[in-house]
Amino acid sequence: MTNWTARAIQQRNVGLRIANPTYRLTQNCLRRVPRGLFTALAAIVVLAVLVGLGAADGIERRPIHIWSDGTRMAGDLWLPAGFGEGSDAPAVLLTHGWGGTRDHLNSTYAPKFADAGFVVLTFDYRGWADSHSRLVIIGEQPEPDASGEVTVRARAIREVVDPHDQIRDITSALEYLSGEPGIDRDRIGVWGTSYSGGHVIHVGARDDRVAAIVSQVGYQGVGGWSPEAKRFARQRAIDKARGKIDPIPQGVDQIPNLKGTPDLAKMLDHRPIDQAGEVRAPTLIIDVTEEELFDRMANGRAVYDIIRQNAEAAYKTYPGQHYSIYGRHLAAASSAALEWFQKYLMPR
Repeated sequence: MTNWTARAIQQRNVGLRIANPTYRLTQNCLRRVPRGLFTALAAIVVLAVLVGLGAADGIERRPIHIWSDGTRMAGDLWLPAGFGEGSDAPAVLLTHGWGGTRDHLNSTYAPKFADAGFVVLTFDYRGWADSHSRLVIIGEQPEPDASGEVTVRARAIREVVDPHDQIRDITSALEYLSGEPGIDRDRIGVWGTSYSGGHVIHVGARDDRVAAIVSQVGYQGVGGWSPEAKRFARQRAIDKARGKIDPIPQGVDQIPNLKGTPDLAKMLDHRPIDQAGEVRAPTLIIDVTEEELFDRMANGRAVYDIIRQNAEAAYKTYPGQHYSIYGRHLAAASSAALEWFQKYLMPR
């Protein structure tokens, strides 16, 4: 599933040892992720029948490869019944948060959206699930041969949460989707949840191919960083630049109950809300009323208030905490997103 690390760095009574003994995350520096995640996973299985998640006759799921800054990402392209190169069909790019993978999207949102007539693209970020890893050279880089090739030992970078790299991967997936024959490039929507709920605001603000946006329980970069946590993240960036720690740390600074390594140095200044004023695409913000991971009023609601000054926008809430959006509200929230895309991407 998904999460982010900002306010996670404030919870009391949790200490986390770091591989580099010079530093330690101390009390008041890390928030434990609610165990509601596991309840939500179970609820998805139960609700699958209610949502009507089975693909209708005629829907095709096609495995694809997407190249992002030289690394292959695994993806799936969902094609609605009757789709062909001359279809001129609308499309939706589904993006997961934190270390979420396309398996979850493929079993929930993707078939539902494809059944409604959308081409849908899901993918795994670089270094996650079936996607290839970025590589970091071990030792000195040899001189290239006459063809520009080198043989090296390298470390595979797996399961690192880096918002800048994730945004690059989302953009690469958008580029793949916009090049698919039969797609109407003027009718592409992006959907993001949790950590990528902020990513899609950033991408939608900067890429005019995005014609509609849905941001679900998204962290928009506001709040959650204590002075101690900021100092720690700044020191991480310094130590990376000076070679005191691995250039892309793995297996450190981990958040309890979440998979993957948060790159705190990259996360600190990640604020999608700063780009919200540039969004011109119709945008739906979905939140939960008792959001426990961050202040929804300062994040989702604030982004909505900014976007509605320049574009069509709506703000919708459901009762409950963060992970309830994947459990008891899965059917309602996915339907709200689908209706938004139908309103702004489907022919009238």
